[in-house]
Amino acid sequence: MKYTEAKEELIQAWGNLGYSWGLNKTMAQIHALLMISTKPLSTEEIMQELAISRGNANMNIRALLDWGIVSRISIPGERKEYFKSEKDVWSLARQVARERRKRELEPILKVLREVSEVSNDGSEETKELRKVVKELKGFAEKSDNLLETFIKAEESWFWNSIIKLLK
Repeated sequence: MKYTEAKEELIQAWGNLGYSWGLNKTMAQIHALLMISTKPLSTEEIMQELAISRGNANMNIRALLDWGIVSRISIPGERKEYFKSEKDVWSLARQVARERRKRELEPILKVLREVSEVSNDGSEETKELRKVVKELKGFAEKSDNLLETFIKAEESWFWNSIIKLLK
């Protein structure tokens, strides 16, 4: 397989993976392109490489910046903005976990904590609601603790811990 074919294959696969995780496919493709690039890329270079519009590129670059997995770079003598991706896979995984926790887990935990305070009126519906919310809240809190451990963990400690669990 030649470089160009391998690059296109990776960018498409990363885009599909991102889509299956609930992300915008183009956002994931831009991320893949920046991860494999040997130098920061401008919006125009990203647009050309992926054959996407300026609006699509700008919107998805902004989202990647918001996620904290892409950064804006200034190149002396250049007026254009350039972008580069975090290339350390461990740092990237921890940042994605941090953002997913903030965007997904924390909001549902807030709701579960609020609705778990529903007054018990003795009805079957209330009993069922309280039971389900208690179970969901317990699971979400354990997941939150696990994510917190992962986010704070050093890579070697994390993998050694996983290996011990699998033995």
